[in-house]
Amino acid sequence: MCANPDCPIHHASKRRPATDAAFKAEQEKRRREETIAQATGLRVLKATSDAVPVRLMKRDLLFVTERLATVLDERRLAVIFRLHGIGRANGNGEAPAKLLASFLRKADESTIGRVLVAITVLQTAHSSNESAKALREAAEFYKVDVAAITSKVKQEFAAKEKVTAEKKATPKPPTKAPSKAIKKAAA
Repeated sequence: MCANPDCPIHHASKRRPATDAAFKAEQEKRRREETIAQATGLRVLKATSDAVPVRLMKRDLLFVTERLATVLDERRLAVIFRLHGIGRANGNGEAPAKLLASFLRKADESTIGRVLVAITVLQTAHSSNESAKALREAAEFYKVDVAAITSKVKQEFAAKEKVTAEKKATPKPPTKAPSKAIKKAAA
C-alpha cells in the first residue's frame, strides 16, 4: 500500500469535492443539451412529416414504406414507433416489422406518407452530423419552423426543471407519530 495520501492510484476514492461537483455539473449540462437536441429533432421530424401532402395511392405508399422499414435498425425503428404512437398494447411480443406492417395496413394515406418521410430522413442519416443535416434539409423542404420548435422545447424543459427545483426546495412536513389510541387499537 502506498503511504502517500495524495496518490491517485492507491487513494482514488479521495477525490476533491470541487472537481467532482464541477465534473457532475458538466455531465448534467451535456445530458440536458443532448436531451433538448433529441426532443427538438423528434418534433422537427414530426412537423416535417405532418407537412407531407397526400398524393400517392395507398398500395404504392405501403409498398415503399414496408420495403424501406426493413432496412432500418432497431433504434431508428423505435423512433418511428414513438413518433406515431405505435406500441405493443396487448404485449404479444410481435416482431417490430410485423407490428409496423399491421399499423401501416390500417393507416390512411396521409399517415403512411408521414411514416415514409420519417423513415427516409432517418435512413439518410448515418451519423449524428448527417442526422442533423438530413433533418434540417427535410424541414427546409417542407417549410417547418425549426427555431420555433427549438424555443418551445427549451421552454418546456425549463418549466420541468423549475418544478423539479421547487419540489426539492420545499421541505416536507414532519410526520406525526401515531396517537396512543391508534397504538391501543392496533394491539
